[in-house]
Amino acid sequence: MTTTLGAEERPAEPAAVGPSPPRRRARRSQELAAHAFMSPWLIGLVLVTAAPMLASLYLSFTDYNIMSSPTFVGLDNFERMLGDQRFWSSTRVTSLYVLVSVPLQLAFALLLALILDRGLRGLSIYRSAYYLPSLLGTSVAVAVLWKQIFGQNGLVNQALELIGVQGTNWLQNPDSALWTLIILNVWTFGSPMVIFLAGLRQIPEELYEAARVDGASQLRMFRHITIPLLTPIVFFNLILQTIGSFQAFTQAHVISGGTGGPIDSTLFYTLYIYQQAFVNFDMGYASALAWVLLLAIAVITALHFTLSKYWVFYGD
Repeated sequence: MTTTLGAEERPAEPAAVGPSPPRRRARRSQELAAHAFMSPWLIGLVLVTAAPMLASLYLSFTDYNIMSSPTFVGLDNFERMLGDQRFWSSTRVTSLYVLVSVPLQLAFALLLALILDRGLRGLSIYRSAYYLPSLLGTSVAVAVLWKQIFGQNGLVNQALELIGVQGTNWLQNPDSALWTLIILNVWTFGSPMVIFLAGLRQIPEELYEAARVDGASQLRMFRHITIPLLTPIVFFNLILQTIGSFQAFTQAHVISGGTGGPIDSTLFYTLYIYQQAFVNFDMGYASALAWVLLLAIAVITALHFTLSKYWVFYGD
C-alpha cells in the first residue's frame, strides 16, 4: 500500500548555501588581482590600437595635412585611388612580392626542417643559427648589408667575376631590384622553419614504420604521411607570412632610399602610405590607403580560411 504525501506534508528542500564570507573575499581579491594585471594590456589596447584606428578611420574621409583642421570630403580619397597610377603600381609590386616570396620562403623552410629533423648533432645550435635571420631580416642593419651585397661592387658581382660573368647594379635595375627583396624575404626562413620542425616532431613514428613495412618509398611517405599531417602547420605559417609580407616596409625603404625606385619597382604599398603621410603630409589619403590595405588583408585571410577546408587535414 502506497501513500502520497500532500504538498503540506513534503519535506522542505534545504536552502541554497552560498560561499562563505571568507571565500567571497578571496574570490573578490582574485578578481581584483586579475583586473590589475590585465589593465596595462587593456590600456594599451585602447590608447595604442583602438583609438588610433578609429582616428585613422575618421581621417580617411577627410582632407588633412597636419597644419590645418581636417575637412570632411566623404569618399573622395577612395575615389582618388582609382585614378592614382602609383597606387596601382604599389599594389602590383606588393602582390608580386607576396605571391612569389611567401611560397618560396615556406618551401625553403620546410626543406631545412626536414633536414634538421633527421637528428643532427648540435641541433639546437643549427636551429638558433637558422632562426637568427628571422630576427634580423626586417632590421635596418640587414637592409643596409643587403644594399652592399647587391651593389655594383658587392659580393654578388665579385663572385660572378670569378666565373667570368659581368654583373650589374642589381638594385638600380628595375628588372632585378624587386627580386633582391624577394631573396631577402626568403632568407628570413627561420621562424617558419622552427614551427615546421616542431610539427614534424609531433608526427607519430608508428605511421612511418607501418609504411616501410608496406614497402613505401621516402617520397610516398612524404606525400601521403608528412604533408597531410603537416597541413595545419603549413596553413598557420601561410597566414603569418602572408600578413607579414603585405606589411613589409623597412627593406624597400632602406634599399630605395625611401623613393621606391628605380621606376617604382620597389614601391611597396606600405612605402607608398609612408610617402603620402610623412613626405606629402596628406594624412587623409594615407589613412584611406591604410584602411584599404587592412581590408585587403582581411579578405585574403578570410579566403585562406575558406579554402583551408579543402586541403588542411586536422585528423578528425
